[in-house]
Amino acid sequence: MRGVGFVVLCVVLSVVVGVSLGVSEELDELCIPMNTLVLEPLSGAEQHRSSVQFPHATHFNYVCQRCHHEWKGKTEVQTCTTSGCHDQVKTPKIEGTQEPSDAIAIKYYKKAYHELCIGCHRDIKQKNKELEFSNKTLKVELAKTGPTGCVKCHPKQDE
Repeated sequence: MRGVGFVVLCVVLSVVVGVSLGVSEELDELCIPMNTLVLEPLSGAEQHRSSVQFPHATHFNYVCQRCHHEWKGKTEVQTCTTSGCHDQVKTPKIEGTQEPSDAIAIKYYKKAYHELCIGCHRDIKQKNKELEFSNKTLKVELAKTGPTGCVKCHPKQDE
């Protein structure tokens, strides 16, 4: 009986070690930008505000797929504005009208960025507010919220 347990333990350890080696090989090839990324408008889009200085490294406590929702973890990470994702220069309109099409509006790169970034920052702010009013003793600091207003992401350009 003891021998069977030992064999099972060896098999489990072999699988765990094999899987972790396979994962580490994939991660060795993954290139993650550690610096601040500049988020600029798509080619052909009018720029009314300054580009966004996005501190990529401060977002590492989130799962990559939160932003890179199409990424499967084994391929090169694509940007939001990759062809076929959020690559529209203007808000898509309902055919024959000037009305925005809510069904495909997320293809518009600005809408995708704003919904993702501002939406996440508002969610964090709301959770923090709920925790503050819960009267619970917290063992950790509240999560830092990001900007939700225009000027924090798009500072006025020096003229």
